[in-house]
Amino acid sequence: MPERAADDTVDVLLTGPVFFDLVFTDVNGAPRPGTEVHAEGLASSPGGVANLAVATARLGLSTSLAATLGDDVYGRWCWEFLADREGIDLSRSRLVPDWPTPVTVSIASGSDRSMVTREAPAPFIAGELVGGAASGRATFVDLGAARGGRETDSWWRLAANGGTKVFADIGWDSSERWDPADLAPLADCFAFTPNESEAMAYTRTDSAVDAARALAERVPLVVVTRGERGAVAIDAVGGDEVVVPAVPANGRDATGAGDVFGAALVLGTLRDWPLEQRLSFAALCAALAVEHPGGAVGAPGWGDVADWWGRARDGDDRELATRFAFLNDAFPEASGRRRAELTFPFADYGTTAARRSIPEKRGTS
Repeated sequence: MPERAADDTVDVLLTGPVFFDLVFTDVNGAPRPGTEVHAEGLASSPGGVANLAVATARLGLSTSLAATLGDDVYGRWCWEFLADREGIDLSRSRLVPDWPTPVTVSIASGSDRSMVTREAPAPFIAGELVGGAASGRATFVDLGAARGGRETDSWWRLAANGGTKVFADIGWDSSERWDPADLAPLADCFAFTPNESEAMAYTRTDSAVDAARALAERVPLVVVTRGERGAVAIDAVGGDEVVVPAVPANGRDATGAGDVFGAALVLGTLRDWPLEQRLSFAALCAALAVEHPGGAVGAPGWGDVADWWGRARDGDDRELATRFAFLNDAFPEASGRRRAELTFPFADYGTTAARRSIPEKRGTS
């Protein structure tokens, strides 16, 4: 069962767009006009913020999602997947008639992927969905949406003032100005998790460590991800500075790996784990995620972590086993939750259970 705070506040409150994702993996070439390529694998999955919601829920964190879904077959399938299969609270979400659920087709080949997306402007902003009572122990915010004044929705600032730990990301600056003013909202955030390129560009530094040190002057927790080279983290309050390597993985699809990393980081933070354990656990969960295609469906649960730990503990890599020895005391009582199947089950669509989980149509007024 999800871990609940004493006052029944959810562990993680999330907002953002939900996509219906089709992910092709092991593609035998890049598609060009007038040609056809073939893929070995195909996964269907809720995407967008759903990647993060599923990742937190599978790790046992009670999760509430405030999102807009179209009242079409894609939106209703995503709703059923998230509510019935993953146990995510959708009481703040809305199913909107005559608005199409965003759809993304992702083509993954090795460590690279390309995407095609169809997305109409959302009929609601996040604050309208969340309402006045933003009760969550943690949340995530994309500061990149605020570049150039494109986003004025500040519900998360109110949540931060109420004690919610805000984990911020920012994404790539396509203008490449890397204006430090973009980082001003960090004053209301608990953690900042840029990748290495973003962190160095904003701080005008030459290494992930130097970038993290500069950013630690702005926010209590800084985590700079470095892909296959691991991550750097600094706890500006406690003074800890940690560098961890990545966990070996047979990567197939990186879709949602960053969301899984963030979900695991939040779990370790809410459990008050030492910084090195938090960072190592996040790296492990991200490694498990890239070994399975499909974003949300590939997010690992505690059962998948337990399977990996059994192999690692009994394997030949003693350094890896020592690094993750803390897992012996980390597993919750119910730790059998695992990844979902990689299918789009039309045969199950419209079942009694699915119909119970989906509300009556709600308009945009």
